[in-house]
Amino acid sequence: MKKFLMAGLLMALLALSGCASMAPDYQRPAAPVPGTWPTAAATDNATSAAELPWREFFTDAQLRQVIELALENNRDLRVAALNIERAQAQYQIREATLVPQVSATGAGSGQRTPADLSSSGSAIVSHRYSVGLGVSSYELDLFGRVRSLKDQALAQYLATEEARRSVQIGLVAETALGYLTLAADREHLAIARATLASRQSSFDLSERRYAAGAASALDLNQARSGVEAAQVEIARYEGQVAQDINALNLVVGSTLPDDLLAPDWATLRQSLHNLSPGLPSDVLLNRPDILQAEQLLQAANANIGAARAAFFPRITLTGSLGTASAELSGLFKGGSGTWSFAPQVSVPIFDAGTNKANLKVAETDREIALAQYEKAIQSAFSNVANALVNRDTIRRQLDAQMALTSTTAESYQLAQVRFDKGIDSYLVVLDSQRALYSARQNLVTTDYARVSNLTTLYRVLGGGWDETPE
Repeated sequence: MKKFLMAGLLMALLALSGCASMAPDYQRPAAPVPGTWPTAAATDNATSAAELPWREFFTDAQLRQVIELALENNRDLRVAALNIERAQAQYQIREATLVPQVSATGAGSGQRTPADLSSSGSAIVSHRYSVGLGVSSYELDLFGRVRSLKDQALAQYLATEEARRSVQIGLVAETALGYLTLAADREHLAIARATLASRQSSFDLSERRYAAGAASALDLNQARSGVEAAQVEIARYEGQVAQDINALNLVVGSTLPDDLLAPDWATLRQSLHNLSPGLPSDVLLNRPDILQAEQLLQAANANIGAARAAFFPRITLTGSLGTASAELSGLFKGGSGTWSFAPQVSVPIFDAGTNKANLKVAETDREIALAQYEKAIQSAFSNVANALVNRDTIRRQLDAQMALTSTTAESYQLAQVRFDKGIDSYLVVLDSQRALYSARQNLVTTDYARVSNLTTLYRVLGGGWDETPE
């Protein structure tokens, strides 16, 4: 009967445990940014970035293979995944403290008492055997301290999940930008090589004309300088392409095969999906870095509850239920039952201000987390706004650069014709060649700025997450 009484008392105390929480009620803070973007953002036939998986945004097959390799091998993403496992284990540890930890015990001992210490005047050998179930130092969470710590661990665990999403989104964008950079620099190199071939042909013609007396030494030297300038450009872009490959291998986390290191710029520049930025309230509050900051804010909020509960008594229970006997064979005979129940109450009386200081620290941590959350929203808003402004500016630049390149190409053709007819010197042709070369290179640079901006816009709008592999 006593054992049932003790079990009933224990169950009643457990029912009371965890019924209260002293953490402040959490309310999501208002976003400290305007409700609209500072530039006209509407885009016809466009898709929201957060709703567009990266495999649909980047439609080039080779680029998708490179991104998949990065997601498999990148060490930063691997660390983020391991952080999730660690935080999950920490949460499980905290959650386990909400229920008593029951352990089974078994013990046996033997003791010999010498004759001169024995009350009977003879040596005595005694034995003791016991088995049972016990609860050791279980805290009754009457004021929510343990539950608040569990809520804090849960929020921190969820924050690491958002951190992994943020790392993946950044990795997808960084890999794509690295691949686009390689493609653009390879296009720069192709233009430089084509220019060298053209200038070499012009130099050969000038050399023949000089030998025939139809061209001056100045014309010949100017043609030679054009060839040498093109060779300098080729060497510069070859070095840049090699650096691009090294940077891309680092991001991917492994050496890319050769068949993935020859992207076609003409195809790649047209392979990105168009986007609509949506409203700030929809975009910003769903970005993983902002969700991570909010989870950390909730963790700090829960920690205040634990700090407040420290001002109140802490009740811990220790108990056991089992059997004991002097003979091993008598462990489970009638009358061998044993039990113990040892509740303990700890009431803070004087702690030299430790609890007050801990509460102040917890409240300050929450204010810090709040400021960091608001800063994350403001930074995200600024990133999106800047990307939108750049998108409109780059569009105008690209249109102007395309027109300039077309005009410069016509000027070069006219200069070449006039030189062939002897109307102008080779200096005019050389100037036209240089202008055309610069215009073509600037066209690639501006077009790269467009696709780079679109990739950046995709990232800052929260695009790039896809947890369902192909």
